[in-house]
Amino acid sequence: MRTYKDKEELKNEINKSFEKYISEFDDIPEALKDKRVSEADRTPAENLAYQVGWTTLVLKWENDEKQGRKVQTPSELFKWNQLGDLYRWFTDTYAYLSLAELKDQLRENIAAIQTMIDSMSEKELFQPHMRKWADDATKTAVWEVYKFIHVNTVAPFGTFRTKIRKWKKIAL
Repeated sequence: MRTYKDKEELKNEINKSFEKYISEFDDIPEALKDKRVSEADRTPAENLAYQVGWTTLVLKWENDEKQGRKVQTPSELFKWNQLGDLYRWFTDTYAYLSLAELKDQLRENIAAIQTMIDSMSEKELFQPHMRKWADDATKTAVWEVYKFIHVNTVAPFGTFRTKIRKWKKIAL
């Protein structure tokens, strides 16, 4: 499990991972954003739409909790590592956007997450499992410092970077 010394190290790791991930889309023509190839399970638009959806949801939950609202998850069956229905929900919501629009939206969300990190106390960052909107699996897991944010930003970038590279190898 990756841990971080302080906020700046976490923010640097998010930026580094994000820039590597987003650069994978720079040489993909817009006309191929929805191209599906049998050996790769995600199109470029779906990859970006998932990231946009996930980061948007994290920011929405954080904002709802701060305002004392009931936090709504996409479904009663939602679990942190359950990608099926959640993936479809995100892609149905965002994948119609162009690659440029998706990249811009994701940049905005990452900037907002960086601001969110800055606004939190060290104590809040060290206790992500105390969030009202964490599910039972999250609350009972042994979560390291900032693990919550890492799992929702840095970790998916590596996974989806591999997927988009596989797509590019076949399609381009």
